[in-house]
Amino acid sequence: MTLQPLLSASPAIQMHAFAAMAAFGLGLVQLTRRKGDFPHRTVGYIWVGLMLLIAGSSFWIHQMNQWHGFSVIHLLSIWVLFITPFAVMMARRGNISAHRRGMIGLYAGALLVAGFFTFMPGRIMHAVLFGG
Repeated sequence: MTLQPLLSASPAIQMHAFAAMAAFGLGLVQLTRRKGDFPHRTVGYIWVGLMLLIAGSSFWIHQMNQWHGFSVIHLLSIWVLFITPFAVMMARRGNISAHRRGMIGLYAGALLVAGFFTFMPGRIMHAVLFGG
């Protein structure tokens, strides 16, 4: 394992990857601890900020140029930009069920599933984990 491929990448990729790693860890904490208290809300707002940073920074990453510099994965970024504030709004309105579904969906879809694809051969995170 070596961070050199990531450290040699563009600033947008570095910001995107490090924010995603932080969001992965904080999200895991959020999913496993007590809900609704001050620490949950505080860590949650940090996590929301990271998710918005991850989605926003993706628009400056164009390695998988399928259509005018963008790819299908950018549709996920648009989804994140809509669902994240929606899930926060649901919590503020007291609709905890919708909040829970939105946040778990974000964690599973935007971090776990999308994150899995970053480890495919030829991608930077594959080189980080397996070398090459």
